[in-house]
Amino acid sequence: MTRRSDAGARPVERRAVLPATAGALLGVAGCTGRTTAGRAGTATPAPTGSIPSPAGSSSSVPAALPRTTPWRPGPTEIHPEVKRRAVELVEAIGAWHIGKGGPAAARAEVAALHLPTALVAQAGPLLPSADEAVLQVIDAQYGGILADSASVLVVCRQWTRHGATVRAGGTTVDVRLARTVSGWTVTALHPARPGAPSAAPRAGVREVLADSRIVLPPAAQADVRSGQVHDSVLTAMRRPAGTYRMYVSVVRSGHPLDVFGTSRPSDHPRGRAFDVRQIDGHAVVDPRTPRSLERFMHGAAAAGSYDVGGPVQLSGGTTPDQFFSDATHHDHVHIGFRD
Repeated sequence: MTRRSDAGARPVERRAVLPATAGALLGVAGCTGRTTAGRAGTATPAPTGSIPSPAGSSSSVPAALPRTTPWRPGPTEIHPEVKRRAVELVEAIGAWHIGKGGPAAARAEVAALHLPTALVAQAGPLLPSADEAVLQVIDAQYGGILADSASVLVVCRQWTRHGATVRAGGTTVDVRLARTVSGWTVTALHPARPGAPSAAPRAGVREVLADSRIVLPPAAQADVRSGQVHDSVLTAMRRPAGTYRMYVSVVRSGHPLDVFGTSRPSDHPRGRAFDVRQIDGHAVVDPRTPRSLERFMHGAAAAGSYDVGGPVQLSGGTTPDQFFSDATHHDHVHIGFRD
């Protein structure tokens, strides 16, 4: 997510991001669990004989789909019910048993959640043609959170089976929500549209994709392969990767076009920003994450980022307001570039 939309927003300290104070943080905008094959959640090791393939590839021998476990918001999330609502919809659309696929079945699943069935028509890559599918939510990150509206970026992997062939892929969905008298409801889905891979990838693209310390989910990996990510981002990814293992959540696609709640263009769709959800296996959203988080943010600034946001309000930037913190960025580190 890009810098807060509210020019008068006050930074929040890391330890203030707790459920008891979550209501006070609203107004600062951005940047059903299923457990078996054919169901959604977090993937566990695949059963014997299954061959989960790299994103976008397929196996050539019969394979079972991996088993999954549900995604659940952690105890320090700001308004966890918002993320839970977004995730349960993505899980409902993106996973099905044999004979239960297709738009009609997806509409029945959505109706059971008391959400508009018209959302199924916006699902795009979440609803491919397949005999069965499982979906693993990797992360649910705020793209923006206001008092009565929100954007949740649901990052997921999806495995589909066509006959004897299993294909691994996934996407990121910008789920828009609004608060009603009966609670939060989903108003729109905006799945990632990364674009085709570049026929002649630049050196920076090849280096990022080859670096095992840069962990990219499917949509972010496709963004890099497309050649539409700026060199400043590729360079900045590689610099901290020499020190940290970095789990990226969002790069370009699947992110709001504008800073949430404003008409200002976000750096993400222009390929000039990326978000990080974990550092060395420690979730950014977890207040127990060690001080390496702060060092990581300072390192991002040293790599040339003019706009470093996260759950900690840092000082000492080389430009005014180089560091910021708000409710949207309690769950990830945003690293943005002008050039």
